[in-house]
Amino acid sequence: MLIMTQCYPPNQSAHEAAVMDSMSMLGGGSSNSKRSPVFLTTSSQHQACFLPNGSNKNGGVVLHGGCAAAACVPAQPSVSILGSGDFSKCLTKRLLRCGFHVVVGSRQPKVAAQAFPHVVDVTHHEDAVGKASIVFLAVRREHYSVLWDLKHLLQGKILVDVSNNRRVNQYPESNAEYLASLLPDSTVVKGQRFNVISAWAMQQSTPTDASTQVFICSDCVSSRQRVMELARRLHFTPVDMGPLSASRDIENIPVQLFSGWKGPVLAAVALSIFFFAYSFVRDIIHPYVKYKQSDFYKIPMELVNRTLPTVSITLLALVYLGGQLAAAHQLYYGSKYRHFPRWLEGWLGSRKQLGLLSFFLACVHVLYSLCLPMRRSERYLLLNSAYQQVHANVESAWNEEEVWRVEMYVSFGIMSLGLLSLLAITSIPSVHSSLNWREFSFIQSTLGYIALLIATLHGLLFGWKRAFEEEAYRFYLPPSFAVALALPVCVILGKVVLLLPCVAPKLHRIRRGQDSRQYRGHSMETGGSAVQVSPERVTIM
Repeated sequence: MLIMTQCYPPNQSAHEAAVMDSMSMLGGGSSNSKRSPVFLTTSSQHQACFLPNGSNKNGGVVLHGGCAAAACVPAQPSVSILGSGDFSKCLTKRLLRCGFHVVVGSRQPKVAAQAFPHVVDVTHHEDAVGKASIVFLAVRREHYSVLWDLKHLLQGKILVDVSNNRRVNQYPESNAEYLASLLPDSTVVKGQRFNVISAWAMQQSTPTDASTQVFICSDCVSSRQRVMELARRLHFTPVDMGPLSASRDIENIPVQLFSGWKGPVLAAVALSIFFFAYSFVRDIIHPYVKYKQSDFYKIPMELVNRTLPTVSITLLALVYLGGQLAAAHQLYYGSKYRHFPRWLEGWLGSRKQLGLLSFFLACVHVLYSLCLPMRRSERYLLLNSAYQQVHANVESAWNEEEVWRVEMYVSFGIMSLGLLSLLAITSIPSVHSSLNWREFSFIQSTLGYIALLIATLHGLLFGWKRAFEEEAYRFYLPPSFAVALALPVCVILGKVVLLLPCVAPKLHRIRRGQDSRQYRGHSMETGGSAVQVSPERVTIM
């Protein structure tokens, strides 16, 4: 069915009727619907409306008189776009899909009109500005000077700035603030991420990907609300960022490269270098120096596979160590209202990234372990072992203790990876939003500690008795698994301490705010800081 959206007086020109006819053709219809609507008039005192088929459901012609204006469908809202580039084209298609009338302003409208649907009014900048109250500026900051000639026409208009920069803090002031200083009689609204949403998502009728958030800020509350409502009609998710001064931070968002991942990635790289060098000295250099044995072939596979699990379990322990330090901070000061140190706040904010990196390294470790038997060197070692067994006339090399160790070692590794997978899945926003706080806390905290415990048992079963053998301490250095398990064991013992009856109730009262009246009163007298969220409420993964 064709949906008509405007009413026109009978003295409408033939050109205007043709334009409206082409606009109505944009909407889809059923196979039974007529492709051209019927335009009906009765007299000079009556208004005419576009009707789906030019008739009512009884088949008769419908004429509107008297209260025709109230019966007609409301007019299409108009939006202007200055600029005819790629972003302008994508935004135009989205606006048309959502029922807007679009006017595009271009320096060369005849050339630009070829790239837009025929229902779009492509005209000069001066005409485009005068046909809508909301104007999108799809031009770069370097071309803001062309707006100076339109200053009198932009007076009272809402200008939506969607410009981006090429690097962080490229200019002394944000693009939106600079635009507001050029056009003080206009209301500037920063609509960041309108133009960083993918072109595919922009052209979809109902995008469902995670990139549909639009950060909006302006000094005018009413204008900000109008642009937010427009974003909702475009099936985006607006985020109110407050006054226009926030535009500087908003403009830096698209040019930042994994800003929240910098610390965790550096920590993972540093731990990888340390454990790789540690294993290289013990397992490669020591045999070469002492026995003139060349084991350098182990570097690409075996040495890397020894590094991956040690870094993974260390990162997982760091995830929960930050929360324990925060709990110790609260117990020491007897309050949850005292701010954590900046380094601890950054640590707590990076726990999700640390956990995901731990999960990633654990998955890569599994792949390496599955590929180890495929190596040519492993086949040679297996044949040598079989030959030595035959030469020694040994019929069975079965070792009950070793069999049980390996069985349990592999089983615990699979269970820990399964729990880590569950933690990683619940970090997905769509899954996270489907859980209540108690469910999410149980998975991330309780199951997370269980995953750390099982992973620690996995490492202990791997090492077994080697930690107590003298030949395992090469260059007087303990085995790699013993070094890697030191931190997880400390974290598990720390959790046991926090669960003791003499500690847990006190910590629970502090986090509920029942044990901090003295400090809270002191903070209010000295202008103390605001209430702080408990570290247990920070997303772990």
